[in-house]
Order: sequence, then C-alpha cells, then structure tokens
Amino acid sequence: MAETATETITIAATPERVWEIAVDIENYPTWARDIKDVTVHATDDQGRPSEVEFRASALGRSTHYTLQYDYTNAPDELGWKLLRGDIERSIDGAFKFSPSVNGTEVQYDLAIDLVVPLPGFVKRRAEVRILNTVRELKVRAEA
Repeated sequence: MAETATETITIAATPERVWEIAVDIENYPTWARDIKDVTVHATDDQGRPSEVEFRASALGRSTHYTLQYDYTNAPDELGWKLLRGDIERSIDGAFKFSPSVNGTEVQYDLAIDLVVPLPGFVKRRAEVRILNTVRELKVRAEA
C-alpha cells in the first residue's frame, strides 16, 4: 500500500518563477539536497522533460528511478508517475501552483509504494526528507 504525504507552503515569488524552477528538472541537483543526478531521456513537443531518470539518496543508500512527467494542467500543476525504480513499486505526485496574496501557494502531493515495507519510524523520517523538497523549492525561488 502506498504511503502518502502532502505539504502546502507559500513562496514569496510569482507563479511563473516557481513554475520555471519546477520544470527545470535538470537543475534539481543544484537545489534539492537528496537529488544527486538527473538524466533527461525524453522531452515533450515543447522541449520540457517528459521522461527523467533520477539518482537520489534515500534511507542511507542511493536509489534510481525514472519518472514520466505530465504537463496536462500546466502551468497550474506538474504531475509525475513512476516508470521504473529499483526500490519503488510506484510513485505518483504533483506540484500544484496557485497565486496568493504573498506570491504562490504550492501544494506538494506524493504517494510512494516501496518494494520492501519499512518500520513506522523510518517511514516518518523518510517523509520529512521528501517533504523538504518543497521547502528547498521555496528557498530557491525566493533567492
């Protein structure tokens, strides 16, 4: 069964600026601490990454997974789903962007199902690290 997590945060930057950073997936390793390497395998008809392989640190080891990005609701939402992974059975997620009085409200939704079940305390620790991604997006956009 997939574990789910949601984080909502307000970023003091325009939705266009936040969107620009979110779709610049090749540069995630420069601001998302747990993303170590990114390889774009395919792009859509607008040149945006559509199939992306990641190497990330997870639970004290390195993991590889490939995501398919969905721009159907762009620029209000950037969605993704797992194509293949070494320890992941499924990953479904999305950044949702909406203008707010103070900039942009970003909701980060994530559902992950791992091949091996984890104890509760390990899941909670992993969830905190994963949700840090949206906080790191905030720091990047406000810089």
